[in-house]
Amino acid sequence: MSVGTNLASLLRASAVQTPDREALIEGPRRMTWAELDASVDRLAGGLREMGLLPGDRVAVLLGNSIEFVMGYFAIARAGLVAVPMNPAYTAAEVAVLLADSGSRLLIVDPATAAVGAEVAEAIASCDIVDVSSGSWSALLASEPLLAADEALPTNGLAMLLFTAGTSGRPKGAMLSHAALLANIDMLMTLQDPPAVLASDIVLLVLPLFHVYGLNTALGLAVAVGATCVIIDRFDPVESLRIIADEGVTNVAGAPAMYQAWSRTPGVGESCRSVRLLSSGGSPLPVPVFEAFRDLTGLAIFEGYGMTETAPVVSTTLVSGVAKAGSVGRPLPGLDVRLVDDGGDEVDDGDAGEVCVRGPSVFTGYWPAGLGGPDSDGWFRSGDVAYADDEGDLHLVDRRREVILVNGFNVYPREIEVAIEALPGVAEVAVVGVPDDTSGEAVLAIVVPRREVTLTREEIVVHCATRLARFKCPSTIRIVDALPHSATGKVAKGRLREVYGEQ
Repeated sequence: MSVGTNLASLLRASAVQTPDREALIEGPRRMTWAELDASVDRLAGGLREMGLLPGDRVAVLLGNSIEFVMGYFAIARAGLVAVPMNPAYTAAEVAVLLADSGSRLLIVDPATAAVGAEVAEAIASCDIVDVSSGSWSALLASEPLLAADEALPTNGLAMLLFTAGTSGRPKGAMLSHAALLANIDMLMTLQDPPAVLASDIVLLVLPLFHVYGLNTALGLAVAVGATCVIIDRFDPVESLRIIADEGVTNVAGAPAMYQAWSRTPGVGESCRSVRLLSSGGSPLPVPVFEAFRDLTGLAIFEGYGMTETAPVVSTTLVSGVAKAGSVGRPLPGLDVRLVDDGGDEVDDGDAGEVCVRGPSVFTGYWPAGLGGPDSDGWFRSGDVAYADDEGDLHLVDRRREVILVNGFNVYPREIEVAIEALPGVAEVAVVGVPDDTSGEAVLAIVVPRREVTLTREEIVVHCATRLARFKCPSTIRIVDALPHSATGKVAKGRLREVYGEQ
């Protein structure tokens, strides 16, 4: 199998080049590249022995862990399709994604085992494997997958990452091995400063179920054989201790992390080993950029991307200048243009919708591939930006009503549907409002039915049983009526004007 045809080929190459170098560090646990590669071989063989065939989907409901990394690359090596899921999802949310993806296997850990058991009762066609169980140990004791069974065409489907439109129904973005590898290759061309070095010790604290953590942090590190330090849950004090103790040199983070670190005593001393900081997922506030630089002497390189582009579109690493408030220039190999509502390119300096074309763009949404690039290869992102005089992009808005909470997409309609199911609710509107900690927060504005007394506490409890915690409204307002447009549509723009600065 030639390097580049399958994501797992990255792992094989690093195991051959530096077999005894530490690949993964998770607390006291250590694993070399040779050990990781051999475990992935056996696990891939075990998955095939279960009767799974190339193209079958395997859902992964795990926190950041060595087991996540092993499972992810074993799925790829066996020619299966990974379906990473947020371990904070409820059983109802997981069941929807399992049904839509047609997943034949769900991998859980002790923290998600209860959700897995509940889902198993509803979807009998999907097997469940707990990484802390004997069944996982049995998979790891399987005969290794033969090399002849590993090869896949470069356009083979590697992953379904579910995202949702304004309808609230999740959609699986189809990412091929080629698209994921292309984004890694483009990032590896950036050398001033280098996006990654073989000598790096990379912090994996971004959730691995998210494409940013999975491909930009983990995938890039595996591509060069850098050591990965895995943290499951972000805690500012504990993560800084780990950075210092392990000598972390490369940090891929999100704005909320840098904000929390900026408020933590000793951040400058803890980050003495760090050579590169990057940020993505949501816009990095300029005050956070400046505060972190003042405290540590380190500038944060900011980037922009999305699930559908595997994910990086642009970054200030392209120019090598960390410019506050900018997400930089497009990666080499990607075409980006800014267009108006009619699809025509805007004048220099004007804001327009970001359109992307290139080898890392997804192939469309599962299963039919609808909603992908147009006939000329362009994908309309729904995000609005302008380019400054130096060619660096600045994000200004989003056409879609997606709310970004700590970099994770939260879709208003999904929350509205959940709240509408509560007896006594006449109407509800969900909007995003600015939040100093998470970037944006979820605000639900609820109109009760006449002669019904509805409390915020009832709505909170109701949402907690139907939505992951990060989707649940942080603020709930109960009002007598919502503003509407002449056509009867809720005027969300007016709601943001009223509530956005409160």
